[in-house]
Amino acid sequence: MAPPFVFPQILRALEEDPEDNHRLFAQNPVDVTSLRPSDLEEFVKGVSFDLSDRELFCVEDQDVFDRVYSLVRDFYTLPPSCKCNLVESLRSNLSVLLPNVDSISRSVQDQEDEVPIIDRITSHRNALKIYTFFLFTIIMTEEAHVSSVDSTKVAARGRKKQAVQSWSWEPQRGRMLNLIANSLEINLSLLFGSSELDENYLSFIVKNAFSLFENAAILKDPEAKDALCRIIGASATKYRYIVQSCASVMHLIHKYDFAVVHVADAVARAESKYSDGTLAVTIIRDIGRTDPKAYVKDTAGADNVGRFLVELADRLPKVMSTNVGVLVPHFGGESYKIRNALVGVLGKLVAKAFNDAEGDVSSKSLRLRTKQAMLEILLERCRDVSAYTRSRVLQVWAELCEEHSVSIGLWNEVASISAGRLEDKSAIVRKSALNLLITMLQHNPFGPQLRIASFEATLEQYKRKLNELEPNRTTEDSSKEPTSDGDSCNGDGEIDDLQPEVTNNTHQDSLPDSCQPENGEEITEKDVSVPDIGNIEQTKALIASLEAGLSFSKCMSASMPILVQLMASSSASDVENAILLLMRCKQFQIDGAEACLRKILPLAFSQDKSIYEAVENAFVSIYIKKNPVETARQLLNLAIDSNIGDQAALEFIVNALVSKGEISSSTTSALWDFFCFNINGTTAEQSRGALSILCMAAKSSSRILGSHIQDIIDIGFGRWAKVEPLLARTACTAIQRLSEEDRKKLLLSSGSRLFGILESLITGNWLPENIYYTTADKAISAIYMIHPTPETLAATIIKKSLSTVFDVVGQDQPQNDTDDSIVDFLTTVQVAKLSRFLFVVSHIAMNQLVYIESCTQKIRRQKTKKDKAAAESQNTEESLGATQENNSINAELGLAASDDALLDTLAERAEREIVSGGSGEKNLIGDCATFLSKLCRNFSVLQKHPELQASAMLALCRCMIIDASFCESNLQLLFTVVENAPSEVVRSNCTLSLGDLAVRFPNLLEPWTENMYARLRDTSVSVRKNAVLVLSHLILNDMMKVKGHINEMAICIEDDVERISSLAKLFFHELSKKGSNPIYNLLPDILGQLSNRNLKRESFCNVMQFLIGSIKKDKQMEALVEKLCNRFSGVTETKQWEYISYSLSLLTFTEKGIKKLIESFKSYEHALAEDLVTENFRSIINKGKKFAKPELKACIEEFEEKLNKFHLEKKEQEETARNAQLHVEKTKNMESLVVPSKVKEEPVEEYDEGEGASDSEIVDPTMEEAGDSLKASDSEEEPAMEEAGDSSNASDSEEEPSDSEEEEPDYEKSGINSPHSLNQNTSGGEESESESSNVKRGNRKETSSKLRRSLRSASRT
Repeated sequence: MAPPFVFPQILRALEEDPEDNHRLFAQNPVDVTSLRPSDLEEFVKGVSFDLSDRELFCVEDQDVFDRVYSLVRDFYTLPPSCKCNLVESLRSNLSVLLPNVDSISRSVQDQEDEVPIIDRITSHRNALKIYTFFLFTIIMTEEAHVSSVDSTKVAARGRKKQAVQSWSWEPQRGRMLNLIANSLEINLSLLFGSSELDENYLSFIVKNAFSLFENAAILKDPEAKDALCRIIGASATKYRYIVQSCASVMHLIHKYDFAVVHVADAVARAESKYSDGTLAVTIIRDIGRTDPKAYVKDTAGADNVGRFLVELADRLPKVMSTNVGVLVPHFGGESYKIRNALVGVLGKLVAKAFNDAEGDVSSKSLRLRTKQAMLEILLERCRDVSAYTRSRVLQVWAELCEEHSVSIGLWNEVASISAGRLEDKSAIVRKSALNLLITMLQHNPFGPQLRIASFEATLEQYKRKLNELEPNRTTEDSSKEPTSDGDSCNGDGEIDDLQPEVTNNTHQDSLPDSCQPENGEEITEKDVSVPDIGNIEQTKALIASLEAGLSFSKCMSASMPILVQLMASSSASDVENAILLLMRCKQFQIDGAEACLRKILPLAFSQDKSIYEAVENAFVSIYIKKNPVETARQLLNLAIDSNIGDQAALEFIVNALVSKGEISSSTTSALWDFFCFNINGTTAEQSRGALSILCMAAKSSSRILGSHIQDIIDIGFGRWAKVEPLLARTACTAIQRLSEEDRKKLLLSSGSRLFGILESLITGNWLPENIYYTTADKAISAIYMIHPTPETLAATIIKKSLSTVFDVVGQDQPQNDTDDSIVDFLTTVQVAKLSRFLFVVSHIAMNQLVYIESCTQKIRRQKTKKDKAAAESQNTEESLGATQENNSINAELGLAASDDALLDTLAERAEREIVSGGSGEKNLIGDCATFLSKLCRNFSVLQKHPELQASAMLALCRCMIIDASFCESNLQLLFTVVENAPSEVVRSNCTLSLGDLAVRFPNLLEPWTENMYARLRDTSVSVRKNAVLVLSHLILNDMMKVKGHINEMAICIEDDVERISSLAKLFFHELSKKGSNPIYNLLPDILGQLSNRNLKRESFCNVMQFLIGSIKKDKQMEALVEKLCNRFSGVTETKQWEYISYSLSLLTFTEKGIKKLIESFKSYEHALAEDLVTENFRSIINKGKKFAKPELKACIEEFEEKLNKFHLEKKEQEETARNAQLHVEKTKNMESLVVPSKVKEEPVEEYDEGEGASDSEIVDPTMEEAGDSLKASDSEEEPAMEEAGDSSNASDSEEEPSDSEEEEPDYEKSGINSPHSLNQNTSGGEESESESSNVKRGNRKETSSKLRRSLRSASRT
């Protein structure tokens, strides 16, 4: 009988001779590496023959064992054929050995002699161990060799692939591992004598199995992974190898993230196969017992543990639900990853762990309470301190909504929390909240339409129905206990859909506008048709469901303003998801969703491609329908309801869609049908909207308008224009959008008619006042666009407009020449006409300027084209050489440049003639400009007519833009009006005009830069907003230098109006992107200017925090440290010291920055006496300690000690100086009051005439009581006090008052020392009191002696 086999620590340990000689070992191993290939092959064949031909237990024989050991020891050196033979032999023998275990158990029952059976059991056990050992060793050896080959594959890429590595190892590995797993799953208790196997045997298998789990390549092989999971499950669960397996699992989870899912799979398979969750429970409890602080440092381990818990909860929800209590304390830990995982675990448990309907009432109640407790934890975690956890909770709620695991009773609470999280400071939380609301809408249990009016109407109907049912209840029904209805309430207390066909009908009935609350008659009619859904309990359940649906609809509707704000967010994810949510809200007819969707149009101009794509997709899904007529109707309605900004965005989107073919030709035809009133029920407003969309589309495809030119003239300017005046304006726009060919056709066919119509539009009076100006604008632009000589027609228009104003004056009021009569006439007749005339003149002047520039450019293009054609026509070398020679001669003579100079001269002359004209020449617009300038200076008239002033100033600004000399002569007037005009409309218009003037004539406006910045302080919101826009445009486009007044723009960051504040922030954000960030250079000056302004401390802090936040470069931060430190030496006010130190504390410090701060200590040491300054420096020190290396940290600590020391010293010096000053002042007061000479008392007293007394009082000389003398002294004491107070004030004016002096002014002004100052100058309370009494007595003695002296002199006279 062979000795027992004992698993060695390492393979070569089998060669060692055991001392007790009671185990199997390799006595005569063979060195197979020294064998020739043929001999090696014969050797392997011999081993394979013995294993297959002899008994299964032959491996116990010493000779066979030695030879097998020799081959396994050097397995990686064997050729592939030898490897296959050896592996197949060992594997086949083990596969045959396993079924024999059952035969042994059967033979035990039949065999009477026990000795042979014991021998057979021992042999089987020995053979099982040996085969398992050799097979696992082969697996580990080959895997180690494969890994080493893979690691060197890159270095050996150029070499030929060796044939030795060509055998297929992966299939062999899977079969071998499966065989070992099978060996553990059979009944091995007979072989090992008990259910607990040999410790050595299990330890070897489990150790190697977990070692293979650390190889990601093996886990990708399904067969091998399945076998390893079975090995781990059987070892830990069947054979109770729990402790060691649990430790190995925890090691795998912490170190190898790729193994997390597979380990969870192995644990779950063990529980399902053996119906024993001991391994899972042990692991969960080990994780629960771990100190939460350990996961703060091991972030990767925390992430893996969290993933494992979630995967385990997904696979074993019931096991996890019974043991989740040990994990709940980790919610109080600092690791947000563990909290995220626990939130995910609770989500899995709520969705899966409580779906079992079996069990008694108590178990169901327990499950319900447990589920409710988990839901409450999830609700509470929505307010977690970590944004990642808050985001994860919202994601879990979305998963629960998809799984229909959220009850109706809890639905609104979740919706309310999610709507609140839309305003979270973290973008990832807002994104999760938006996705949750989208999911809740998609899976809501209330129906496909969620209009508030629909719910209110339906709810009112069923409440009345319930009121009708309740009085009819019999006493028998009331005495009976209410029975639970399976259709109305489930075991978890959730309200299910009650008769879906009823709820759907009620929703559909309530959808039309007839169910709005104001339509009471139709609602009453529908009350009759309310479906009967059953008993009272079902009606109450339905009412509860409708109330919940109403609350949900109101919650969604209330979140619309927040979604509008999110669409303006700087985060692209906010914008995209807000658009998606609004689209979903519109699908479910949430109130206010459609109006909010209109506000996505301006986002089409976003530079973020993802945002534009989201807007375009939303636009297509909402407005582009399959039916062309419906698409056209949607688009024209959108154009009608849009404002100017939305129309610009709409035009941008329509152009893109026409280019892509999203708007088809059939849609275009439908739009023309609407415009031409070919569709029944079309209104004039819809016709105008259709033409607007066609004009937008014409920018991408100009041929769209060419086929309907006559319709545009007939309908756009015909009788329908009287009904819809804006139709004429749109028709003018359409004429401007015509292609060049279509314009020529129009001039030939209907040119004169069209110009007559346009002239009547401009000079006529049939257009309303609010529409005339925009229509005239478009009409004048159309004339200059298509007329061959527009200046002739423009002159005619000006003359006609002039005649409508001033000819009437001559006819109606020929004798009224006084100013009063003119004012009265303007009031009654001419204000509106004069305003229109001024608008026409100024707009024609502007269009004439543009026309001259376009003509100049056209001439240049023609000249360039002509020169190019002439150059191409000369092909011979001689002519080419002659041309080059002529060009060089022309260049030398300056003839080439003379053409361009002549053209520029002509253009300048033409531009100058628009307003100024030549000397002694008559000029139509010039005469009007002169009149306009005089009119704008007549403030008495314009103040009575603000509308006229607005038109006049606007026209004046246009004329100033055209001519430089006219601009210079009226610039003073413009700034006077922009500062003093009472109308904010006038000031606002003039502010915008200043921007145009600065672009046109920058040198003229440069001296007025300060006045332009002053508009930022205007009381009007619109003026300030326009000023911010104008200055931002000029500065960001390098048309105005950033000068010392930029602090005015910085103050706008804290403007009370959010729009202005946002524009100012946007300006500085864009400014920081230019060059090397100009804010870096401007910051010190801005700081100095703001420190001198009367600005709230909070506002100053917010401004500086925003500005410094826009500086990102470390070098600039380091330079700012030095610049700001140097500013300490140039200021003396405490407030400025505090502001500079606060700005320093906002900087992002690096190692160099800290060193510069320490080196500049001399510049700010005098300011360290102030507490706020010192606190700001301490905050800088705390920042530096966080990133400092040991050497720098020592310097920082030394600097901190120095800082604290100087702070205390400066405080003491300041206190001493203050006490000394108070002592000096007190001494001066005493010297002014005390007189050293002593005078005897006299019988008569009177007031000193020098003190201003009018009467003198004579006292009886016999009256010498102390009371009388005291009265006299009291009456004389006040002038003395005033003198002392004056001297004190004089001394105070020479020095800056200290804090204590500012707090106690009353004492100093009255000449009395304050109690605080006395305490500072004395060592105790008693000394202070005695000194004060001495002062008072001295005052009285001096006053009484003075009186006596004056009386004695009076008696002598």
